[in-house]
Amino acid sequence: MRRGRAVAAAVAVLAVAAGTVAVTQLGPRGEGGGDAKNSGLPPATAPVERGDLRDSAQADGTLGFDRERKVNAGAAGTVTWTPRTGSTVERDERLYEVDGRAVRLMYGSGPMYRTLKPGDEGRDVEQLERNLAELGYTGFTPDDEYTELTAAAVERWQKSHGVRRTGTVGPGDVAFAPGKVRVKSVGAAAGEQAQPGAPVLTTTGDERIVTFQLDVAESQLAKAGTKVTVELPDGTTAPGKVASVGRTAKPGDDPADDSPKVTLTVSFDEPGDIGGFDQSPVTVNLTGETREDVLTVPVNALLALRGGGFGLQVVQGGAVREVKVELGMFAEGRVEVSGGGLRAGMKVGVPKI
Repeated sequence: MRRGRAVAAAVAVLAVAAGTVAVTQLGPRGEGGGDAKNSGLPPATAPVERGDLRDSAQADGTLGFDRERKVNAGAAGTVTWTPRTGSTVERDERLYEVDGRAVRLMYGSGPMYRTLKPGDEGRDVEQLERNLAELGYTGFTPDDEYTELTAAAVERWQKSHGVRRTGTVGPGDVAFAPGKVRVKSVGAAAGEQAQPGAPVLTTTGDERIVTFQLDVAESQLAKAGTKVTVELPDGTTAPGKVASVGRTAKPGDDPADDSPKVTLTVSFDEPGDIGGFDQSPVTVNLTGETREDVLTVPVNALLALRGGGFGLQVVQGGAVREVKVELGMFAEGRVEVSGGGLRAGMKVGVPKI
């Protein structure tokens, strides 16, 4: 994770900057011009700025497709046809063939796990009937009951594909998926044996997404709905948002970093415009919280006070004085500060660059 905020840097600065600074009159050379070691002045100064502070970060991601799933064989036999990798299969089109018998795609969230016949009831019945109705095979009421009217519609559907009209339909005829699918890979090529429950294809949806990982401690930066921009392999950028955040933390893909991470997905605002090879590396730019119209100083201007809390060295009117401040958000190498009579344009001490 490549972060825009500098929390770690702030900790280091505060660790070495502990202590207080005595009020000292400015030497004859003017602000910053005298010997800082002898005059008590800081070695350099930076202005207090007023503006918006954005908590941003970058993450390495992978460009892919949504809804990856395996399509398992519904019957034993020899695989006689499979679609080419990267092709798209829509409703009522062939997913694959076993022993010359086509298994066709229908839309639905549940599996086709049995042979449906008159008298059967269930969600799988309703899914099949709604697909038949969408294809124009009507004459029944789409519900969860498989009637003789359903069987008659099935026979008309079977006739249109030139197969034996049985009025029944099972896993060797139909496979359900939530929508049209893209063929990611073929698990059993033509000529190989298919076994019920063994993968024949791996498919995805046709919508482009990006997946990336965040440390658990940083996951609040990318909640569902967070807007992002993605740097694509061709050098262009595309807007999107965090679509989902994983609920299970586990070690990341980097062997050198075993800290627990969560996996997030990004959906694009215009997914149809996204090109690039599957599994291409991309960069995700996240913008988290924005604090508007706040005072900020460089992180390395902070001092850890002996009495507790944090302070700044304010250089003003030929003198340097220490003020105690309250801290807000860290981002972009700066930190939000308040209190101590601060205002935009004041100079505060920082280490010499």
